Amino acid sequence: MAAIHPLYYLHNFERALAWIAQRYSDLLDSEEQQFLVQFAALPTPSRALLVRMLMRRGPWFRASKLVYAEIPDVGAAAQALTALGWLNTQASMSLAELFDLHTKAELAALFTGPLGSQGARKSDWLQTLGSTHAQPQPQPYAAWNPQASEPVWRVMAAERIERLRLMFFGNLHQDWSEFVLSDLGVFKYEPVAFDASSRAFQARGDIAAYLAQHACRQAMDEGADAAAMLEAIAGCQSSNAWLEKRRAKLLLRLGNACERQQHWADALQAYALCTYPGARHRRIRVLERLERHQEALDQALLARQAPESDEEAQKLQRMLPRLLRNAGQTKAGKRSPPGQALLQMRSDIALEGPVAAMSVEFALRQHWHSDASPVFYVENALVNSLFGLLCWPAVFAPLQGAFFHPFQSGPADLSAPDFADRRQAQFATCLAELDTDSYRHTILQRYADKQGVQSPFVFWQMLSAELLTLALECIPAEHLKRLFQRLLADVKTNRSGLPDLVRFWPAEKRYAFVEVKGPGDKLQDNQIRWLQYCSDHGIPVSVCHVQWRESAEPG
Repeated sequence: MAAIHPLYYLHNFERALAWIAQRYSDLLDSEEQQFLVQFAALPTPSRALLVRMLMRRGPWFRASKLVYAEIPDVGAAAQALTALGWLNTQASMSLAELFDLHTKAELAALFTGPLGSQGARKSDWLQTLGSTHAQPQPQPYAAWNPQASEPVWRVMAAERIERLRLMFFGNLHQDWSEFVLSDLGVFKYEPVAFDASSRAFQARGDIAAYLAQHACRQAMDEGADAAAMLEAIAGCQSSNAWLEKRRAKLLLRLGNACERQQHWADALQAYALCTYPGARHRRIRVLERLERHQEALDQALLARQAPESDEEAQKLQRMLPRLLRNAGQTKAGKRSPPGQALLQMRSDIALEGPVAAMSVEFALRQHWHSDASPVFYVENALVNSLFGLLCWPAVFAPLQGAFFHPFQSGPADLSAPDFADRRQAQFATCLAELDTDSYRHTILQRYADKQGVQSPFVFWQMLSAELLTLALECIPAEHLKRLFQRLLADVKTNRSGLPDLVRFWPAEKRYAFVEVKGPGDKLQDNQIRWLQYCSDHGIPVSVCHVQWRESAEPG
């Protein structure tokens, strides 16, 4: 691997700015446009220094802490940035920011008053000083430390650069290190065609709406008032469908937070405004908490007529007997409990405790595995990976609101309720290969061609060539189609909950999935739904309950 250039971070930042200038020129405000022009005109050391600061925790920086071989004179590099107002030595600094910049020994020299014991934390000192110091209000660094022998700068351009980062990535959780990981070959990404319609933001108002939603989420995490949050989220509306899905998810989070605090009326209001999957079921639960039993029952019966997912149908089935009873009505039509079907899948086995610490799944795999009948621990990896390889073109279709930049491991709308519907034609084309023998060649070829490329479905570390070959030889195409169809019915939920092990009998071209449970373990709801689906569609599956023999300790 070639040595990385000492200014790699600057080159990557400049690549991002060029991308933004090309794709978002019509949305940039005058301040952002001016930044692009002025940044390009700066001397290389000044550009490098600013990017170094942006990649570190700020906004304050001491000159002595900015030591980089490629920037030999940090003070000179900072002068051009200060002249533009992008760095400032006179900005007001809070007491907490001062503490962030200094060690305890340095702080002890700065203040003559009592700070607390030497063994106390800086946060304890800060609390003591904040209550006793005569001037705890923000002031320039020079006022806090008149004897300072080095300059201290505050980055003033961070906010506009944050907006540029948002335009590039379409989110605020990715940062410029994505370039580095790609350059080093740590991550490889599928190249996707980009056009104007695939931008994250189609209007300047979209950027404002995203930032407002982001501020709401931060405020929620800090425990903001629910009523104020409802008003704030209502003000984040956008004509951008992708942003509206984000806003709906934000309302769901708010409702969840209100429930945790037992603020039932606020939770009910949040769910009433929310269109995100799961909100309807939560709303029924809140009505029940409020003892509005008839309303809860009416909502549940309505939802049962057209469940939004298998998950909701399962929850409604559990709730309805209780809702009927609470509403004073006789329980109607009794359905056969799911436990009976699960009992038919059950087997029990007693194993010696493993010598080394080992999970129950791997202990059972080791017990069963042989050359004639290999067993693999796969959990969610196998079915998802086979699906991801076969349906690669559909997953990476360049639809609006899906791909915003070259560093995405999958489409941005992967968890959206309409993910599959938006790609219905593409998925239909991919799944049609299962009606012929071509799917085997397609999957094997993609396994070779796309090796290591990031995908939300393909588990490269768990998908060996041996496992892939056995799966294609032993799992009928009809079963694969059934499994993939259920994945597509609710991608967000159904990507998990699949059985732990897969057993193969290559000579018979036969296989079986096995969910493994140790002593005291219970099936989770998403596991139950997968087990029932497999059983209903003739896909071989069982639940094996493992007990440890008393002569050995469990692993």
